[in-house]
Amino acid sequence: MRPDLAACYGQERLPRYTSYPTAPHFAAAIGPGQYAEWLKAIPQHATTSLYLHVPFCRAMCWYCGCNTSVVRREDPVAVYASALRCEIELVSRQIDRRIKVEHIHFGGGTPTIMAPETFVDLMGAVRQSFFVPPSAEIAIEIDPRTLTGQMIHALAFGGVNRASLGVQSFDPVVQRAINRVQGFEETAAATTGLRRAGISGINFDLIYGLPHQTVASCLDTVSRCVELRPDRFSVFGYAHVPSFKKHQRKIDEAALPDSLERLRQSEAIAGALKQAGYIQIGLDHFALPDDAMAVAFREGRLRRNFQGYTTDESNVLLGFGASAIGRLPQGYVQNEVGTRAYEQAIASGSLATVKGYALTDDDRLRAEIIERIMCDFGVDLDPVCARHGLSAETMLKSSSRLQDLISDGIVELDGTSLAVADDSRFLVRSVAAAFDAHLDGSKQLHSRAV
Repeated sequence: MRPDLAACYGQERLPRYTSYPTAPHFAAAIGPGQYAEWLKAIPQHATTSLYLHVPFCRAMCWYCGCNTSVVRREDPVAVYASALRCEIELVSRQIDRRIKVEHIHFGGGTPTIMAPETFVDLMGAVRQSFFVPPSAEIAIEIDPRTLTGQMIHALAFGGVNRASLGVQSFDPVVQRAINRVQGFEETAAATTGLRRAGISGINFDLIYGLPHQTVASCLDTVSRCVELRPDRFSVFGYAHVPSFKKHQRKIDEAALPDSLERLRQSEAIAGALKQAGYIQIGLDHFALPDDAMAVAFREGRLRRNFQGYTTDESNVLLGFGASAIGRLPQGYVQNEVGTRAYEQAIASGSLATVKGYALTDDDRLRAEIIERIMCDFGVDLDPVCARHGLSAETMLKSSSRLQDLISDGIVELDGTSLAVADDSRFLVRSVAAAFDAHLDGSKQLHSRAV
């Protein structure tokens, strides 16, 4: 850790680079008609991934940056699930064949807020419209506080084989400050129940930089999580953007740690997880050595998409639900953000696409460079640029930001091959940003670099 660099670069607001260009650059020029044309043009032998967004929770966690809302009754969830089934049919009708699906991810919100029978019906609709082989990874995000035994059985019946459990912190002071009180026993019961049902892939999500959080409380949380031995950890820094997420205004800003303390918490968590036998993967993931993600990282096959780091090698991602984003070879598409507007669009028989982005050749080049930096902490620009018909020297000279990073010792350059210095890996987003031609117009919309 270099505190001088944390102080210099840590306050800058930067994308997490789960896509390039990032969502703030999507525009209404891309609508349902364009999306339909892109779907029809999906290559014959392509495989795809699916993302299904469920924007409901039983209670609002004040740190949350997701598109979600609180519901108390079952009816709104059932109506929404019906819209999802209709959208799945609408999209598959454009493709006009049962395309192969290798990865499915249910995100939210809390996807397990669905009634068990509703989830089973939804998975049935997916399998009817797409070819889902037995080897496919089917993952779902879970709030352990509301997970029932019936839902666990429905998940197993539907073919789910990976579950991501939100933990964040076990410190009761932090939990009260973020409106998410969750005991270790609830998390342990959910983990045990999932494994007994045959859902063996278990991920835990942790957050640092929360109000009243300390290095000691972070280490205590890690220690208790390691007792349950999940396969993977995702460790994210809290993004405080109360101007965009009004419920975050309930968090006391004076209780938030500064950049240097956030860095200490991040490094303490990373050190504890590595000591417990986990491999650090990219910026914010950790996995056991024999986990598929750790293998992909070692072999240089790690990818990055809207769910973060992934083993998914498909270049087609179809998004379903309110605010869901899809990626196709031609560009990105995003659905209506509001639940009601989304449901109305689907009920009218139209795709719910409201905006998107058509990729240019320059975007594709920069996207590949940024992905490799985020996944591998470095990239050899020569072969990447050659694939896109540009010289590496031209790309190197185009970024004054990169020259500053080299001067500060954050980036080491050997010919056309660059690497993030070992003691500066926490600034990998800053390095990726050196190749972001769209950054200046969206900085205020992103989280701090550290």
